[in-house]
Amino acid sequence: MSTAYKIQWPTMFSGFRGFTWANLPSEISAGITLAALIIPLNIGYAQVAGLPPVFGLYAGIIPLAIFAIFTSSRHVVGSPDAPIAAIMGAVLIGFAQAGDPLRMHYALALSMMCGLLFFVFWLFRLAFLANFLSRAVLTGFITGLGIEVLTNQIRRILGASHAAGTGLAAIAEHLHGAMATSVDTTGYFVEVIALFESIPRANLYSVAIGVGAFVIVRLMKKYSPKVPAALLALVLMTVIAAVFGLDKKGVGVLGSLPSGLPSLTLPNVPLADYFRLLPGAMAVVAITLCEALLLVRSCSRKHNTKADGNQVLFAYGMASVAGGFTGSLVSGPSASRTAAMDAAGSRTQLSSLVAAATVALVMVFFTDQLAYLPTAALAGVVASAVLNLVEVEELRELWHMRRSEFWIAFVCLLSVLMFGPLQAVIIAFLLSTIDLLRRASQPGTWVLREAPDGSHFIPEETDHAPDIPGIIMYRFGASLYFANANFFEEEVEKLVTQAASPIKWFVLDAEAMNDMDTTGEETLHQVMSWLAKRGVTVAVSRANPSTTALLRHYHLLELIGENRLYPTNRHAIAAFRNETGQATPE
Repeated sequence: MSTAYKIQWPTMFSGFRGFTWANLPSEISAGITLAALIIPLNIGYAQVAGLPPVFGLYAGIIPLAIFAIFTSSRHVVGSPDAPIAAIMGAVLIGFAQAGDPLRMHYALALSMMCGLLFFVFWLFRLAFLANFLSRAVLTGFITGLGIEVLTNQIRRILGASHAAGTGLAAIAEHLHGAMATSVDTTGYFVEVIALFESIPRANLYSVAIGVGAFVIVRLMKKYSPKVPAALLALVLMTVIAAVFGLDKKGVGVLGSLPSGLPSLTLPNVPLADYFRLLPGAMAVVAITLCEALLLVRSCSRKHNTKADGNQVLFAYGMASVAGGFTGSLVSGPSASRTAAMDAAGSRTQLSSLVAAATVALVMVFFTDQLAYLPTAALAGVVASAVLNLVEVEELRELWHMRRSEFWIAFVCLLSVLMFGPLQAVIIAFLLSTIDLLRRASQPGTWVLREAPDGSHFIPEETDHAPDIPGIIMYRFGASLYFANANFFEEEVEKLVTQAASPIKWFVLDAEAMNDMDTTGEETLHQVMSWLAKRGVTVAVSRANPSTTALLRHYHLLELIGENRLYPTNRHAIAAFRNETGQATPE
């Protein structure tokens, strides 16, 4: 009997459950703190993406509020973050250079495409796909993005005047053109060459401002984690730059910003280019999907709350569409701001609404003050934030725990740096798929040895000889399907042909065999026919009802015989002894 697919519409304001009036002061305080984090970081992430600062600031108003209203998580903050900003920058470079007004239209179109994909993932309940990117893949990918963004921020801190045509600069320019033509990327290693080339021309005032902001944020995070360190660093460095007139000494400042709230915008992009933006949108959605759902699960476990992962995807879709209509960066999961809200006492999404209102007030009344922000200070703040993405400890742990996963992470890291984030996403998915199929193709298998007292069976490696002459009790630790069917056949033949004494019975412990595709059926049929020609009786033990039904459906039960299905391994060994006359050990 088939049932119609039913759309599960999201419940608005489910992220506000658990709110009490007693929590209102802490929610307001946490919201103001969140705004203090959003303003400097979102401006920095807009620069990472090569977009005007208002793209970051506008993301902290309507998209932030929309996400808070529609998400099912009480704790996760939806806001632009370094990985998404880096991917957006890599995507948009193929359509328009930084500073080109057309780049903004493509950024809005990218937001729209991301929103559409989020809705597709929500509609078909595809949140489970987050399980297919392993810890190793995510570690390598995010670390690579962190290194790339960090390098870019160091160049901003140096504040070097542009010079080209000689020395390393000319080499870098030549390599940049060659690499961009060949792999459609700016080329991380070209950026490194340019970084070293710019060191002799660094502006010392800019370096002092940037390093000062970085040090303040790191020290405040260590000794006063509840203080909005990023805002404090920017205010202090802005005052220093203004008092000493550093803008006249080569220190770049943010410049004038449009005052007021965001207005309705529509991307002016040809329809064909929306399809060209699709791979980039898929990359943004893939990273958001994995990071967001992992963050949601982590917060739910910590606070003993429940959150629907599919509804979270719907909330990101709504925020992305809102961003496309209001000139904003794409919002994603922000682990750092989520942790900051947790430490500030926020327990619902009310703090996000307070933060959105605070950012809106800043955009209406205080944009003149933002114009004097030194870009080097912003770079220092962003560098401190993305430093947490470079997961050295995680890589070290993978090295010690499982070398194969370390090398997967390392390949993903290099892929980001060598080919760019878009190509690295494809490589990451391929690596995850290859690793999954590698494990699935060789599941755990054991030969079961009877315990001395006959009370249970001890699984041992398949290179051990059976302890009872004439019978092999074999446990296959997975469903039988196309990826591992050949492995199953080869191992059964090896066990039977290499046995020290002739095998009369082969018992398949099917407890873990929950499914069997047609390739598995064909292989099992061939194995049974091969065993029958050698005079070996085939029996199956511990098969669950679904496996038994599949054996009957594939007509394999006719070959095995209903009487050769045993509920336990002890029933199977007893039947073998009764039929062959072998004595039961005392």
